[in-house]
Amino acid sequence: MTKRVTDQNIPLFEKLVDTGLLNILAGKEKIAERGHILENIVNLELIHRGNKVWTGTARNTEVDFVCKNPSGKIEYYQVAWQMTNESTVEHEFGALEKISDNYPKYLLTTDSFIKNRTGIRHKNVFNWLLETNKKKE
Repeated sequence: MTKRVTDQNIPLFEKLVDTGLLNILAGKEKIAERGHILENIVNLELIHRGNKVWTGTARNTEVDFVCKNPSGKIEYYQVAWQMTNESTVEHEFGALEKISDNYPKYLLTTDSFIKNRTGIRHKNVFNWLLETNKKKE
């Protein structure tokens, strides 16, 4: 489930339970990238909502999260801090567009301006975090 990132022979994990540990392991000079911390937060929330979560790879691309929700349905999630330039937009949407099935696909960012594309639902991550799991209500 976790991916190893090696820096100066110190293994760092992208997906941690306590995101503060990432900054401790990276050292004072290297503050963890906000996007990786946001991925950790989304990962923990997906697990909290009862999903089975793993990282997906297909056609030379990686999807941040493939989930099987408690009812057994598959969902795909891509997470990015912001969609600041066209190459980021193409990378984030492109990873999901390469998946040819019809399961729901979500792009979560901190952007206020939301733009859906080719059936992929772009959501503000803060609003998504505040959504309640309707099955628990």
